[in-house]
Amino acid sequence: MTMSIDILAASILIVDDQPANVQLLEQLLLEAGYSHVSSTMKPDEVCALHRKNQYDLILLDLQMPVMDGFQVMEGLKTSTIDSYLPVIVLTAQPGHKLHALQAGAKDFISKPFDLVEVKTRIHNMLEVRLLYKKLENYNQELEATVAERTAELRESEARYRSLTELASDWYWEQDESGNFTKVSGPVLEMLGIQVEPLSAEGSASQVAPLGGWNEAEREALRITIAERQPFLDYVFHRVGADGGQQIYQVSGEPMFDRASRFIGYRGIGVELTAKH
Repeated sequence: MTMSIDILAASILIVDDQPANVQLLEQLLLEAGYSHVSSTMKPDEVCALHRKNQYDLILLDLQMPVMDGFQVMEGLKTSTIDSYLPVIVLTAQPGHKLHALQAGAKDFISKPFDLVEVKTRIHNMLEVRLLYKKLENYNQELEATVAERTAELRESEARYRSLTELASDWYWEQDESGNFTKVSGPVLEMLGIQVEPLSAEGSASQVAPLGGWNEAEREALRITIAERQPFLDYVFHRVGADGGQQIYQVSGEPMFDRASRFIGYRGIGVELTAKH
């Protein structure tokens, strides 16, 4: 029911230099229930009218003075917002039909008019046209939704990063090979890995670990990571070069992509030395 109402409310422009043809088509469409029917006998006005009104369907005579239907269609190609040119050509020349379709027309109606054929072709074309418009609108809404969700995710990620940095001394991310991809704070001392400045791509290279760590603690964490398990408030101990003890606490969780493939770890850490 909704589609039938939409079809009858579609905007239609009749373009023909013969008043009798215009009158016949207008009467036929109005009697069929179409409520937005207009016409012109000046083909050179069609492009401007279409730019203003964006018709759902144009019934276009091919043989007219000043501009023929083929010239009008060429002009319409630059006057329509979308790529769908809603034109049915009206012609008494069988040889013009293929040429018209190649020029961009979507269908044709033969002269003299068969009134049943006219109504059927117009209805069918409007049905296709409105479905096309709905698809276009859906795609635009989908693109807008994706853009909105992407912006929300970026804002959420920025907020998460900000909060984790406020709540901890370090924030870090590693890829599936254990290489640091994002670091904030002195990760070098927290995990005993010397991290060089981030590269232009945003990743950090790493070299030999510092010594002095409790190897039993490191091995226990290595096993946890190898099993792709999260860890919370894991405590590290390290004896510094001056013999003093340093204590660090780290939490982390594994990261997986949409296909459930492991892609690395992310976590936070704090230094507890000064608190003991």
